[in-house]
Amino acid sequence: MRQVLADQYAEFAAARAAHLYRSACLLTAGDTHLAEDLVQETLGRLYISWHRVTRVGNPAGYAQTVLTRTFLTHQRRRSSTERAMDVLPDRADGADGDVSLRLTLLEALARLPAKDRAVVVLRYWEDRSVEETADVMNASSAAVRTRCTRALGRLRQLLGEDLAEYVSS
Repeated sequence: MRQVLADQYAEFAAARAAHLYRSACLLTAGDTHLAEDLVQETLGRLYISWHRVTRVGNPAGYAQTVLTRTFLTHQRRRSSTERAMDVLPDRADGADGDVSLRLTLLEALARLPAKDRAVVVLRYWEDRSVEETADVMNASSAAVRTRCTRALGRLRQLLGEDLAEYVSS
């Protein structure tokens, strides 16, 4: 029985790791190292409780919930705001408009508070309902709607003129 569970977990982890990593990159606003750490911690937590996770109707949703809560826990730590200053981020040469749009959006996401960023990622990247997002974030549906409206308004404010440039092209 243990080997069957271990095989199921290995198959699940192999299938979902890339999706979890993409979500983690969005949550961390492009910090790939932190995203990798979050995915690793999420998969570790899933492995420990895999016997219970398999009884859940939606292990992928459960994994996403664990990832989001792990991210929010990390953001509450004082050390989460430390950043290395001697290394410059990789930048595209600007020839590709899609890359420019992606970088602009990631920079705007990075300027949102952690909970606002989590709501935007869950609602618009993961395409989750208000109720699902509220459940993941341990908040009420009204709080999610309010936070979502505020976060989208802040993104529009941050993007300003840049938004019109990308929408028209």
